[in-house]
Amino acid sequence: MNKNLEKLIDISHKYGKDSRYVIAGGGNTSFKDKKKLWIKASGYALATIDEDGFSVLDRDKLKLIATKKYSVNPAEREEDVKNDLATANTTPERRPSVETSLHDIIDYDYVVHLHPTLVNGLLCSNNVEKQVNTIFGKDVIYIPYTDPGYTLFKAVQKSLDDFRKKNSKHPNIILLQNHGIFVAADTVKKIEDIYDGILAKIEKSLLMKLNVKNVNIDDNAEQILPALRMIASSFDKLKTLKIRVNSLILKYATSAKAFVKISQPLTPDAIVYCKSKYVYLSGKDNEAILKSAQKEMNDYVTKNGHTPKVLLVEGLGLVAVGDNARECDTILDVFEDAIKVADVAQSFGGEHPMTKKQIDFIDTWEVENYRRHIGDDKNSGRVENKNIVITGAAQGFGEGIAESLVREGANIIIADLNETAGKATAERLNGLCKSNRVIFIKTDVTEAESLNSLVSETIHKLGGIDLFISNAGVLKAGNIADMTPEDFEFLTKINYNAYFYCTKAVAPVMKLQNAYSPDNYGDIIQINSKSGLRGSKANFAYAGGKFGGIGLTQSFALELAPFRIKVNSICPGNYYEGPLWADPKNGLFKQYLDAGKVPGAKTVEDVRKYYLSQAPMNKGTTPQDVVKAVFYLIEQTCETGQALPVTGGQIMLS
Repeated sequence: MNKNLEKLIDISHKYGKDSRYVIAGGGNTSFKDKKKLWIKASGYALATIDEDGFSVLDRDKLKLIATKKYSVNPAEREEDVKNDLATANTTPERRPSVETSLHDIIDYDYVVHLHPTLVNGLLCSNNVEKQVNTIFGKDVIYIPYTDPGYTLFKAVQKSLDDFRKKNSKHPNIILLQNHGIFVAADTVKKIEDIYDGILAKIEKSLLMKLNVKNVNIDDNAEQILPALRMIASSFDKLKTLKIRVNSLILKYATSAKAFVKISQPLTPDAIVYCKSKYVYLSGKDNEAILKSAQKEMNDYVTKNGHTPKVLLVEGLGLVAVGDNARECDTILDVFEDAIKVADVAQSFGGEHPMTKKQIDFIDTWEVENYRRHIGDDKNSGRVENKNIVITGAAQGFGEGIAESLVREGANIIIADLNETAGKATAERLNGLCKSNRVIFIKTDVTEAESLNSLVSETIHKLGGIDLFISNAGVLKAGNIADMTPEDFEFLTKINYNAYFYCTKAVAPVMKLQNAYSPDNYGDIIQINSKSGLRGSKANFAYAGGKFGGIGLTQSFALELAPFRIKVNSICPGNYYEGPLWADPKNGLFKQYLDAGKVPGAKTVEDVRKYYLSQAPMNKGTTPQDVVKAVFYLIEQTCETGQALPVTGGQIMLS
């Protein structure tokens, strides 16, 4: 790889990974020699870009854009400019940044364009021109707000020409009102030094420093977010919600008056990712807030044609309303940065929002719509955007169920006591995700407090719970003579009691969701066992808990049916490939061999063959088999209180 390109990638990573400089993969970087220009292509993030993320352009062909006369019609002009960029592009599989021509006319080898929070706080303020002169003097170029694209390019071109006529040197810094900054130099070290100096000067000029402290999410979030999610989902498809709170967010979520300072977009990025209008919700209590939400969001959709992306809930915090979990993360990052920018702007005469004309240009500009959607690999499937909690999903059967549901578009919460395995599984499954997410939350299903924390954290990160799968279970074989009371109690607490604890924790959330969505259903599914349908020799502790679980399922179903919460059990046959059976030291094949459960068996393989022969289909039950049963139970609305066998015919209901 070219050494200069290596340096470009390194500096791209440095600033792309630092949220003080860039949010949501924005900004761009470039390097040029006499013949070619390498620039970050649209849709690539500085934090992760590699050699294949740069467009390479012929500089001789690029020069045409600087001299050509284009149509006065903005749409025609931008289309022609895009086509001329494509002609100069030697890497047609990657679309070059719309700011490519601007990078080309700057008289330095390297150009790094970023949107630092402190810089934008200055550039989005009312006194920006005066402050730029005070802080930076005459060594910089300042451009009043100009629509991006060709218009901005020509404005910068004229300013550069004027600067060169008055000075014996070229400017290293170009400041764009309500947009960001370009820093250029012949070495990346010089660029780093310049950026350090810029931030230091602005920091020194602040009347009040940015002060962001951690704040715990208020308990009311659990009583509000699931309902807000259902209200938002009623206008379109199922939404994902996520809340963020800190001292700075609360500063602007204390009153409608405080909210005004952040109620309009200050930069194009805010429009691209958060839209241009935001909703403030307040009320004397939760019911009043939700009543307000129904009216405000209905009015918003009627007026704007889409659901709001940003909600500020008085005293609660910032809530992102996303089409998926990935979008929620972007909305929160971008809007929190917008709050920081507005806060910094208070040191320079107050915030200076974009005008309606400027907003409309960004909102309809083809380039920004392309950036908004490029690489938007949205999830799809039978459980798209559903939030599913699975206990005991760090490994084995639960992990297999989780993987199948991830592939069908679900957001998954892995609730497990095994932190090491749980985090590893979450990391692996996130590699399969598109715009959905897998999150590990350490959970002890035998402790009600731990389950309540699980539910709360799930609501904070995803907005609600659509399906709760009570899968965690343990099995220890033993006959009546050998089973100790302690082992019996341990098995019963996990296999029976925990199902009650889980249902008690999640039922209120589903009731709340359904109260605000008359067509919605919630689902609780217990992964039971064929041993819950038929007694199991030398395995009574496990079978007894599972038999009891079916009794709970039927009783829960009767109690929760009026709230449109379906409760069912799935009774799988044996999953022979999982660690429960196959572990060479503690697996059931080994346990059953040692317990003499299979007459005449002398090896683990003898035990295995015996159990395979019990199923008419001559196969064990896989997680994929169980997931098909999950789909059936959640997709229909007329089945509750059932114990559905998935056993290869080993158990047949009469």
